Amino acid sequence: LQRDAKGQYLFDLLCHHLNLLEKDYFGIRFVDPDKQRHWLEFTKSVVKQMRAQPPFTMCFRVKFYPMDPAALKEEITRYLVFLQIKRDLYHGRLLCKTSDAALLAAYILQAEIGDYDPGKHPEGYSSKFQFFPKHSEKLERKIAEIHKSELSGQTPATSELNFLRKAQTLETYGVDPHPCKDVSGNAAFLAFTPFGFVVLQGNKRVHFIKWNEVTKMKFEGKTFYLYVSQKEEKKIVLTYFAPTPEACKHLWKCGIENQAFYKLEKSSQVRTVSSSNLFFKGSRFRY
Repeated sequence: LQRDAKGQYLFDLLCHHLNLLEKDYFGIRFVDPDKQRHWLEFTKSVVKQMRAQPPFTMCFRVKFYPMDPAALKEEITRYLVFLQIKRDLYHGRLLCKTSDAALLAAYILQAEIGDYDPGKHPEGYSSKFQFFPKHSEKLERKIAEIHKSELSGQTPATSELNFLRKAQTLETYGVDPHPCKDVSGNAAFLAFTPFGFVVLQGNKRVHFIKWNEVTKMKFEGKTFYLYVSQKEEKKIVLTYFAPTPEACKHLWKCGIENQAFYKLEKSSQVRTVSSSNLFFKGSRFRY
């Protein structure tokens, strides 16, 4: 990588390597020495963004989850989104009830090993696959039962598509959580999805605000503010506290990018946004 190579160069190189045309849903993520996550900015030099020493470690991943994965034009795009959501399930980001978890895991099984074959798949065969952070034997049996009885004859591509269709109906689809605290000091995770802003506490979604109700986002130091305008002229401000000012800025940037991606018709509608009128407190950001 040339010293002055921009993020866009690296991203285009990757997309060309993967033969990926529907690029807009993806991004490159890295973690700095302070364990803070960042999205690689395409207009800036790669080397200047990395505070670590080479070799650099980066992840190519879904940045904006498609509202309807079935509407993606290319099979490679659907496959990459499938891999991302499979990973979300494994890392406990895609929370769901047991029956949904069993069905999703059975689709993965069908996509990876095909039809159930008693000769090849002995008792407990599904336990070789790691679908979730942890799961019970009862859930394993349920996964095998669905795989044996309901999915026979499905091609890998069909199973992946069915997996995506099921995943997009879940409340935590597209969640990439940012740990924060609310004004009472309770732990919470904030996330931006194709449909709006989400707050999770424990395993429950406690707030869901549609993108067209979000009027402004800003941050000052570790404090993140979300301005919301709902029906009957009701205006509220949600306040959360990130662990560090850097984490708060990252949260704000992700919010601005997600709102622009899902709400605006064309990229030309995006303006430079600033977090605060006090230029030294906030940040200006062009997406």
